[in-house]
Amino acid sequence: MYDGKKSTAFDIFYSSLDVVKNKLPNEEKAPLDIWKKALENITPLVEVKSRRVGGATFQVPTEIRPDRKESVSMKNLILYARKRGGRSMADKLAAEIVDAYNNQGGAFKRKEDMHRMAEANRAFAHFRF
Repeated sequence: MYDGKKSTAFDIFYSSLDVVKNKLPNEEKAPLDIWKKALENITPLVEVKSRRVGGATFQVPTEIRPDRKESVSMKNLILYARKRGGRSMADKLAAEIVDAYNNQGGAFKRKEDMHRMAEANRAFAHFRF
């Protein structure tokens, strides 16, 4: 949502759900259920935070709070939808939702990268705060 334009944001979201319904006609789920599943697929479980210990900075893997998980996943979905090519924001958002539902796309890749980074830095988990 830009500049508090809530009704515009609602229009874009519901238009994108209509586009999702048209893109996945064989799916027995409702478009809102598809969106929920897509959001679940791109929700990260862990992230890395920088922690300074002595003179070195370590990337420490930490679990994410449930409310932050939701906001991070929505933020990533919107971010990668904006980066897509397409006619309207509703089309771009719909394409990103369909990709996230199918475990593809930029937002899903971002989640995988976050998990990979946390796994690589698992040795520093004892610095957790």
